[in-house]
Amino acid sequence: MKPSPDVGIVFPVLVAGRLLLALTNLSETLKHDHQLSSPLTSYFNLQEGIYLFKNGIEPYSGGVFRQSPLFLALFTTVLPTSRIVASITWTLCDAVGAWALIQIWRARQRVAQTSRDSLIAATYLLNPYLFLPTLALSTSSFENMLGLLALMFAARGDASPSLLAAAFLLQLSLSSIMLLAPLILLLASSPVSQLASPRAFSGNGKKIWPLVAEFLVYTAVLTLTSTLISGGWAWVPQTWGASLTLPDLTPNPGVWWYFFTEMFDHFRPFFLMVFSIHLLIYIAPVCLKFQYDPLFAAFILLGVLGTFKSYLTLADPGLFISTASVFPEIYPYLRYPIVTTLLHLHASLLMPLFHHLWLNQGTGNANFFYATTLVFACANGAALTDFIWAGLRIAIGEPQDGYVVVQE
Repeated sequence: MKPSPDVGIVFPVLVAGRLLLALTNLSETLKHDHQLSSPLTSYFNLQEGIYLFKNGIEPYSGGVFRQSPLFLALFTTVLPTSRIVASITWTLCDAVGAWALIQIWRARQRVAQTSRDSLIAATYLLNPYLFLPTLALSTSSFENMLGLLALMFAARGDASPSLLAAAFLLQLSLSSIMLLAPLILLLASSPVSQLASPRAFSGNGKKIWPLVAEFLVYTAVLTLTSTLISGGWAWVPQTWGASLTLPDLTPNPGVWWYFFTEMFDHFRPFFLMVFSIHLLIYIAPVCLKFQYDPLFAAFILLGVLGTFKSYLTLADPGLFISTASVFPEIYPYLRYPIVTTLLHLHASLLMPLFHHLWLNQGTGNANFFYATTLVFACANGAALTDFIWAGLRIAIGEPQDGYVVVQE
């Protein structure tokens, strides 16, 4: 087999190509696209919050700015808000995310370098679900970068950097709390694949509670810092609370917005509770079932977030799809990869079309766009269930003539 190109050549070329694309006028066209950024990740909302903050006005009083106060501190003291610098910053976020994904793959293989490194980088940097939100300057790029850094440090066994990255991620996105359990299990065990030989958790269980305590300390310090930056606690209901109460029903690729648009007000609190708890119920069963491979458990929970997150953008399933490149051992056991791919292709073509017909041309209505988001949810759900099946099926091995696997 011919070796793949050296990652030292491919990686800079991919990053340079992405940077040249980011410096074009595409960002001006894409930054208002509801599929690429949500009210919690919009660059337009971020600019408004920074403007209010610089002029001494409470940025969380108007109900428009819903991003973390840490962004206010970052963009008003360290980084200027010019479009060129923003494009460079967002491209670097994706470059760091791709580099972290390569390191996760190497840690899982316990090698310093592999011939697959270039392919891993390409699956991240060329994934349209990831580079389009980056071109739109969606802050989901920062979230993906921090999530991959947390997993990378955990795969290397570096507890403090991993938990600190996870604490920063929690400040940006409350739903990222779902990754805490597999992250801590990963720190207490090993990233090496155990899918083909499942067994009970063999890590150091005594490390778990000190790791949880360390994460809580980091979270408390960052929460206090955010409070000091914003001058009060008004940021909590406008950022973390928005993920639970869904105050802004701007259309997005997720399944929440249309459901609650049609919801009677007196039913709204109950169904908000149901939808929020629905996300949390996956954590325990996934971590228990894949306790022997917590990195795969984290991957599955990324898929859950990429399907059922309240303010979903294309960047969420995009991270799940790109992270799948770290688990090539399960590819032969996927049942319906062609069907899943075609569903994604179908949804990715129809969503921008129906979005344009509804909001720009005025020849459609909300049902047009929502129908495509349901197809998109089916595509994400199909991919998720197929990867779960493959992760379980690999332990049985290749099928043999005359034998059938049944569930007792």
